[in-house]
Amino acid sequence: MFVARSIAADHKDLIHDVSYDFHGRRMATCSSDQSVKVWDKSENGEWHCTASWKTHSGSVWRVTWAHPEFGQVLASCSFDRTAAVWEEIVGESNDKQRGLSHWIKRTTLVDSRTSVTDVKFAPKHMGLMLTTCSADGVVRIYEAPDVMNLSQWSLQHEISCKLSCSCISWNPSSSRAHPPMFAVGSDDSNVAYGGKVQIYEYNENTRKYAKAETLMTVTDAVHDIAFAPNLGRSFHVLAIATKDVRIFKLVPMRKESTSSGPTKFEVQIVAQFDNHNSQVWRVSWNITSTLLASSGDDGCVRLWKANYMDNWKCTGILKGDGSPLTGSSGQPTAMSTVVGSSLQTSQNALNGMSAGRVGKRAPFAPPLRQLTSPKIYQHPAY
Repeated sequence: MFVARSIAADHKDLIHDVSYDFHGRRMATCSSDQSVKVWDKSENGEWHCTASWKTHSGSVWRVTWAHPEFGQVLASCSFDRTAAVWEEIVGESNDKQRGLSHWIKRTTLVDSRTSVTDVKFAPKHMGLMLTTCSADGVVRIYEAPDVMNLSQWSLQHEISCKLSCSCISWNPSSSRAHPPMFAVGSDDSNVAYGGKVQIYEYNENTRKYAKAETLMTVTDAVHDIAFAPNLGRSFHVLAIATKDVRIFKLVPMRKESTSSGPTKFEVQIVAQFDNHNSQVWRVSWNITSTLLASSGDDGCVRLWKANYMDNWKCTGILKGDGSPLTGSSGQPTAMSTVVGSSLQTSQNALNGMSAGRVGKRAPFAPPLRQLTSPKIYQHPAY
């Protein structure tokens, strides 16, 4: 049984991203009102805003948490061409805010010449590394050499992807058999250019990232991309949000012992769903990679699950207002209302994101609609 619960987010403009921390008890939201808000879940399951501050001088597209091993650390990115790193600290004994926590900016990353469209921390086994991608088609990878000093970040890699970038995802596998790898998606609207998703892999010999694969069948604008948690698989699974939901399997081919180039992959599309009947804006996996959530312009979150034959099916439709949704049979679906910690978002970057990213604003404020972010399913397995 799922119950819809809306949260008065009190953002003054479109909410573009919702992000949960590792334990699923803290949440961050960001908006075109240039602010980030941090929410904490109380014992009774209510969400309370514990911090809100102006982060950038333009729309804030994404916000993300670092692994708690590195402290309470957030990163945000914006239309103002910067990314920023924030840390929560507890006030010192001689401070007016004694015992109270507050967020301070540790650094601003200013290398991009255009809007920074996504920001992600690398998997924790790689250390404290942060990746950004920009509308100028460049992926930048930064490293904090001293995890105790978050004001110092060094630019380690700059990778040109040729197409404007919209989203990025690290492969979370910590297996020694899998070199560090990330996927980047492009929202370039020209369908004549195939390959809107590119896979890059780290090469130990050259100490650089090289393109390992391009998914040529993805020709429409990509809004989000997510590697599934690996859990010991030899292959990788990648979900893509474009005009529909797609799930790809990347199977590494056997490498020649003399080969020093990137791994070659056999690319298989295992599922493709157009049930949203509209643009899909977010895809997100659960911790065991058995469930995929997607959200689209239809105002619904849809849940996808594979059976033992690896056939993917829709197992639930969650609607923001909690009203039952009838399935194709005309009967209400089994999971037709929304999970308890849903967030009221203003289209969650839906209609507003495509307009906002190119710097154009609607002449009037669009009406608020409720949508549940798929990120609510990222609860850890205890």
